[in-house]
Amino acid sequence: MNDKQIESAMKEIPEWTLLEGNRITREFKFSNFREAFSFMTECALVAERLNHHPNWTNSYKKVFVELFTHVENALTELDFKLASEMDEIYTRHLP
Repeated sequence: MNDKQIESAMKEIPEWTLLEGNRITREFKFSNFREAFSFMTECALVAERLNHHPNWTNSYKKVFVELFTHVENALTELDFKLASEMDEIYTRHLP
């Protein structure tokens, strides 16, 4: 994706941050570990369906996500698709 395409795609996922090195990141916060892990499980199924896997970590009730396409070492449409789906899943997990 070129800079203009990335800028446009970022408008669709306003909670995400564009990092240098063509990566996007977001921190998701939950009420407890069970909710955080449930979110990760649901996201993992989407990632597997897309064959596009996140770099992520979990610390108690927080999930930290970084997306980029490893093969391209750049951002692609898949990154924005997965970010959008993660946002939708997160919305369903909010109290």
